[in-house]
Amino acid sequence: MSKKSFFKKMTKCAALALVFGVVGGTAFSGASYFIGQQFPKSTQTESSDTAVTKIQPTSTAASVSSSDISDVVDEVMPSIVAITSMTQQEVQSFFGQGQIVENESSGSGILVNKDDNYLYVATNNHVVEGSTALTVQFSDGTTASATVRGTDPSDDLSVVQVALSDLSEDTLNTIKIATIGDSDQLAVGEAAIAIGNALGYGQSVTTGVISALGREVTIQDETTGESISNSLIQTDAAINPGNSGGALLNVKGEVIGINSSKYSDTSVEGMGFAIPMATAKPILEDLIANGKTTTTGSPYLGIYGVDVTEDVSKQYNMPEGVYVAQIVDGSGAANAGITTGSIITKVDDTEVGSMEELKECINKYKVGDTVTVTVQIADGGSYTEKQISVTLTNKTY
Repeated sequence: MSKKSFFKKMTKCAALALVFGVVGGTAFSGASYFIGQQFPKSTQTESSDTAVTKIQPTSTAASVSSSDISDVVDEVMPSIVAITSMTQQEVQSFFGQGQIVENESSGSGILVNKDDNYLYVATNNHVVEGSTALTVQFSDGTTASATVRGTDPSDDLSVVQVALSDLSEDTLNTIKIATIGDSDQLAVGEAAIAIGNALGYGQSVTTGVISALGREVTIQDETTGESISNSLIQTDAAINPGNSGGALLNVKGEVIGINSSKYSDTSVEGMGFAIPMATAKPILEDLIANGKTTTTGSPYLGIYGVDVTEDVSKQYNMPEGVYVAQIVDGSGAANAGITTGSIITKVDDTEVGSMEELKECINKYKVGDTVTVTVQIADGGSYTEKQISVTLTNKTY
């Protein structure tokens, strides 16, 4: 290579470096920009159980440079909790026998309110859905049992309550109610902080910017199969499994969103989503005041079944449908008197020939709905048809 060619290439590299330096400086300046405004204080509202103060900002947030958020994290961490949820899942053996196994999952929550009896924690519905036991861990490392106060599956929001009587004085003096920010005043490029129980390892902090506002995101409920769309905040702050229900904050330490989901793909980096507090705040207030309704949750018949296919039907002279191998105690099927050995052939006017079809059919209803289940009952070498009214329960087994 000639000296003239070499110096010509060096000149191009220097120019490119200058361009990237200008672009990088501009991006950093954009990330440093922030605005925040607290919600005005609200009056008290009476719940069905006790007086509950509406969710409102506190005055503990302190603004700092986005390049050093350690003071903000120290201030906010007492407002964030880790949530452990125990659920039960049905597992079928090769021979169709039902077996229940327990699963443990991790999530996060935000302390948003308290009254004379309870501490209220905001989180995602999918963090607590189907739970048989909930444990909340506070910033001082102590834990307490919790119960679901109310859920809003369509917005993926839930409120968990912890009895104050279960907490020590030290813990009560340590924890803080979160400062609520105004997500309507956010700007794209504003710095963002995510705090949550990532992967169940304990509270951790990630940073980024507000990537976009008003993103329409559609997520399919794994339990019901229903597709739900919501308008969310997009951020490139890392949001990992276990972060769900945790806080998305501005650099004032105000909660501007509840971390909800992440776009997962090998070709995608940095696409996390959070529910804006402008959306979440009135829903959480209503859940705290009124609790859950009988229609909250996933509808559940309460049986473990085996498919009676056309081939099986011909071979064993059985009606096609779903053979009831096991009944779950306390479920709608148990309460209605459906017995093992019966074969379910229809729900209301819909014929069912497999467990998959039966689940799809049940998921069209709500908890508390009453359906007519047609069963075939073995009777001395033949089968007798019977219609049984079943009130669907919540799937918490």
